[in-house]
Amino acid sequence: MGKGGNQGEGATEREAPMQTFCWEEIQKHNLRTDKWLVIDRKVYNITKWSSRHPGGHRVIGHYAGEDATDAFHAFHRDLDFVRKFMKPLLIGELAPEEPSQDHGKNSQITEDFRALRKTAEDMNLFKSDHLFFLLLLAHIIVMESIAWFIIFYFGNGWISTVITAFVLATSQAQAGWLQHDYGHLSVYKKSMWNHVVHKFIIGHLKGASANWWNHRHFQHHAKPNIFHKDPDVNMLHVFVLGEWQPIEYGKKKLKYLPYNHQHEYFFLIGPPLLIPVYFQYQIIMTMIVRRDWVDLAWAMSYYVRFFITYIPFYGILGALLFLNFIRFLESHWFVWVTQMNHIVMEIDREPYRDWFSSQLAATCNVEQSFFNDWFSGHLNFQIEHHLFPTMPRHNLHKVAPLVKSLCAKHGIKYQEKPLLRALQDIIRSLKKSGELWLDAYLHK
Repeated sequence: MGKGGNQGEGATEREAPMQTFCWEEIQKHNLRTDKWLVIDRKVYNITKWSSRHPGGHRVIGHYAGEDATDAFHAFHRDLDFVRKFMKPLLIGELAPEEPSQDHGKNSQITEDFRALRKTAEDMNLFKSDHLFFLLLLAHIIVMESIAWFIIFYFGNGWISTVITAFVLATSQAQAGWLQHDYGHLSVYKKSMWNHVVHKFIIGHLKGASANWWNHRHFQHHAKPNIFHKDPDVNMLHVFVLGEWQPIEYGKKKLKYLPYNHQHEYFFLIGPPLLIPVYFQYQIIMTMIVRRDWVDLAWAMSYYVRFFITYIPFYGILGALLFLNFIRFLESHWFVWVTQMNHIVMEIDREPYRDWFSSQLAATCNVEQSFFNDWFSGHLNFQIEHHLFPTMPRHNLHKVAPLVKSLCAKHGIKYQEKPLLRALQDIIRSLKKSGELWLDAYLHK
């Protein structure tokens, strides 16, 4: 039990002596209505404040009852600014005899990873090249301009329409990778400027919501491939993933779909529908339900610009069909790239690992080349990106050798594949999970 009992939220650092707690007590406070977490051995009561957390209440709640030190450092650029909000939440610290890590997490790996991060900071790998990101934005705008010129000069025939759709889908995919950079605060040192440009790119260039993306994507980074915590593995009973879930579904005789054929129907309802149907509906509904009028205004500016540009060539219905065809093409690109690093890896319930081990278990890399870097928005360095989300993507290849060395030291597998094999592994993984489901469904 914690020494001195439970204090209310709002205690400050000025109170002396500071109350101490053991992990057994802290781990009891992992409920929706009662959340404590630990950062740098300090204990914080985030129960009420979590609803005001800029990254959303879920992402911070996923660390309730745990040490969140490495996640805290991974997600925040301006630590001094963030700590101002933490002071009123401080209620105590870990007792001196308590380890810094909860649930028996590997303290040596944690110590070595923090030393690696310090080395990366000393190498200025968190410093961005603004020209690099400016050129990325410029090439997106150039593609948008080329697309309009093709229709303007060659007319709205089938050939020019299809070519233009592929150009715009490429522009949208690249804008998706670029908003990802700003969303992770990896371009500017000040968070505010990252947020402003993020809203412009995801809102005006893509018609989506920055807040929707933040609240969803940060959960994925905090607890990748963890059921009930990572929204990217919540497949709404359409697919079964990993090894545990298909066996559980099979034992319980759950058959929402013929999962032993999921590697086949993936081609019909996965890549084609994710963005134009599921994401588009979810984004619009989220902005309306949450009354996020700022993001809605940014998103509407995209649709206004698009329809003003293309209604003169296609009419209202034609422009609407054209837009959804572009989304259809982009969706294929997005799904294959984002799933090649994750769906093939371990997907399970909460294992309570240290930050380094948890990210390595859930991610793999694709070999570096100029095309692979551009095609995936440098998410071919998914391991390094997950370990250091705020590191500018052009520096990920520089920290990769250090990560490989740390993996070798602790016997942790560092997976890197050719692009084609990574894409094929998505289907192999779905097929394997489907077979596990069928076996459990028939025999257990």
